[in-house]
Amino acid sequence: MNIVLMTTIYTTLAMGTLITLISSHWLLMWVGLELSMLSMIPILMNKTNPRSTEAATKYFLTQATASMLLLLATIMTMIYSGQWSIIYTNNQTITFTLTLSLIMKLGLAPFHLWVTEVTQGTPLLQGMILLTWQKIAPLSILIQISPTINTHLILTSALLSALLGGWGGLNQTQLRKILAYSSIAHMGWMLVVINSNPSISLFNLIIYITLTIPLFIMFYTNNNLCTLSLSHVWSTTPPIIIIILMNLLSLGGLPPLMGFSPKWTIIQELMKNNNIMIPTLMTMMALLNLYFYLRLMYSTTLTLFPSTNNTKTKWHFHNNKTTMIVSPLTTLSTMALPLTPLLITLN
Repeated sequence: MNIVLMTTIYTTLAMGTLITLISSHWLLMWVGLELSMLSMIPILMNKTNPRSTEAATKYFLTQATASMLLLLATIMTMIYSGQWSIIYTNNQTITFTLTLSLIMKLGLAPFHLWVTEVTQGTPLLQGMILLTWQKIAPLSILIQISPTINTHLILTSALLSALLGGWGGLNQTQLRKILAYSSIAHMGWMLVVINSNPSISLFNLIIYITLTIPLFIMFYTNNNLCTLSLSHVWSTTPPIIIIILMNLLSLGGLPPLMGFSPKWTIIQELMKNNNIMIPTLMTMMALLNLYFYLRLMYSTTLTLFPSTNNTKTKWHFHNNKTTMIVSPLTTLSTMALPLTPLLITLN
């Protein structure tokens, strides 16, 4: 694919998300989502093979169905209120259809199966875009309509996402699938609090993207696709594996890393609303994510036999530019826990 075509596609992808973010008109927001979806398909098929074609087809069918439901909800809103702008309606049919369409676009349970399949069928950089940038626009719509979303549907989907996101990653050896299940679980954490405090959901999204991007960059640089290839990196470039594992543990929400901060603030917010059961369940489900991250850390770093072979220390003589670039972002995403009150205030 030539440079002009790629520039056009990525510009369309960025513009689609930006149009959705700055619009208060339902039709323009739908157009922005469609631009993002249609530009994402050739990105997923950048390396043409049967697996990427299958992933792009699954992505298109799921997103097209969600777009159809979203357009149906916007037309019903226009008929009900007589205007295209965002209004807070009490019509249960509209709110249910709208919430359902955005849940499908975000890949939340029970409509989560396409996320793992599409991520596994695409290269790492395309998977990074799918799990980070493509979450911004649908979540921004949910934040704008948070006072009127279907609470029961959102809470049910959030709890199922946290459970299945942790449960599904337990027996995975493919790193892209592990990150896909991690994305599903994190989306569940974002949605569980979106009705009471949307700014915390936005804060969670920022931390999630900051943690996920360095992981994909390091996996892409070292061509890591499974846990076996990740274990080989430890014997050649330990700084890289340390960065990867710190980000994984932070994604799992292990204190005192930065990934613990969103879970901490979400639990506090739910407790303020006298809601004890939901944060208890979410915390127990988060242990599933933390377990397979710890297992991944054990299998890659703590199962090597002692050796005096000089090839084990050849990383000392390498000038790894990728490590130098990603290290500041990793430091920010893992060690910025004391900045949590400031970041929440800014949101």
